[in-house]
Amino acid sequence: MTPVPTGRIVRVLDVVVASLLLVLLSPVMLLVAAGIRLESRGPALFRQRRVGRGGRPFTMLKFRTMSVGADDRGLRDLIGRELRGEDTVVDGSSKLAGDSRVTTLGNLLRRSSLDELPQLFNVIRGDMAMVGPRPCLEWEAALFPQEFLPRFGVRPGLTGLWQVSGRSRLGTLDMLRLDVEYVRTRSLRVDLLILTRTVPALLRGNGAR
Repeated sequence: MTPVPTGRIVRVLDVVVASLLLVLLSPVMLLVAAGIRLESRGPALFRQRRVGRGGRPFTMLKFRTMSVGADDRGLRDLIGRELRGEDTVVDGSSKLAGDSRVTTLGNLLRRSSLDELPQLFNVIRGDMAMVGPRPCLEWEAALFPQEFLPRFGVRPGLTGLWQVSGRSRLGTLDMLRLDVEYVRTRSLRVDLLILTRTVPALLRGNGAR
């Protein structure tokens, strides 16, 4: 009997796990969506082009955590400084400090990572996997040094080595190194280990901002 390729097993597990989580968490997602609509003007879901496997763009879903029409100039400057090797850590976090674009509820959603739940639909569609590198923006990908291109050899993930290793306590270069390390060592066992470490990391906050 011909063995089933590991990649196919992982894909089946991704769809099963994402589908189960959508069913179990649907009441939470409905409450979050209602809260976003009540707090500020605009849709509950935020759609954004991200870079997937092979450098192909896809539309990623998130719960909206910012005011409608907010610009990203501060973020672009931060990422550029990090890629140049500058120290951007403020209060133990490398994320954009004092980001006025983020709503009150949005801040809570980011800290708990509940804003990421709609990406379960991306997993089912095949744009993303349960575990993989963080899905980056197109302008971010254009700035990444060539040595980090292997990160685009796999589907981006809902969680990954970066998320369970410190999240916003780690800068962009640290994240990219972890992404490449994941691609180099990935296996079903590694994916399962990251998944089991994700829940405790979320409960601790683990560097989220």
